[in-house]
Amino acid sequence: MQMNRIGRIQYVEVDFPGSACSTQGFTTRHEGVSRPPYNSLNLGMNTQDQQANVEGNRSLLARAFGVNQEALVTPRQVHGSDILVINEPNEDFSHFLSVEGDAVITNQPNVMIGVCVADCAPILLCDPEKKIIAVVHAGWKGTATGLVAKTVAGMQSEFGSEPAQLQAAIGPCIQKCCYEVDEPVKKAFLQGGISWDLCAELKSPGKWQLDLAVANRELLLLAGLSAAAIQLSDLCVCCRSEQFFSYRRDKDDSGRQMGFIMLKA
Repeated sequence: MQMNRIGRIQYVEVDFPGSACSTQGFTTRHEGVSRPPYNSLNLGMNTQDQQANVEGNRSLLARAFGVNQEALVTPRQVHGSDILVINEPNEDFSHFLSVEGDAVITNQPNVMIGVCVADCAPILLCDPEKKIIAVVHAGWKGTATGLVAKTVAGMQSEFGSEPAQLQAAIGPCIQKCCYEVDEPVKKAFLQGGISWDLCAELKSPGKWQLDLAVANRELLLLAGLSAAAIQLSDLCVCCRSEQFFSYRRDKDDSGRQMGFIMLKA
């Protein structure tokens, strides 16, 4: 992963080795139209930013990659485990904005699918053989329920993807240095079958520093992906206020960045 720019958009570019079928990356907070404290590329619809600014930013992102804003699809995220599957052409994708879900899978070209995040891990998946893509919003709740593994299973059941052939990228999110959690989070992870000792470090009695990226990498490995096919960003959105939004740092004054991926025609 490396910083890149296309048009006005500065983003963390992801290169999936051996795949030329998709375009993907993770936005930063730069080069949009939103005013402070949401400056400037706030892409989150559920913030207190002006709706016109968010729409303008989403239009900037879509046009930078050569698609209409109507082809930028983000579901209504609720920290759940529902997956939106888009398996046929649509004249108007805007109705998907009201569909609850925290992951999207599609085989449709020239449709940019994305998830908005401020601390949670945005995860991109690509099947270069079958030409299937997916995007996942993984906070601690989605991670504890194994959403990314369920998305891999969905790619397999809906489109015949083989997990061993998939490429994955876990984007900038809150890192262990800034993410303190408590006993209910530990309990949820253990109930979900995730190795707590692998992804959490004890800080004080009843308090742990949680590594979301490592937890989701473990889920991807258990789902059948190879270690070499999983990329992790080490950028902490909470530490890097000049580059990223963070809800834990800024609370309601936080905007949202986006993990996005699109199949090329």
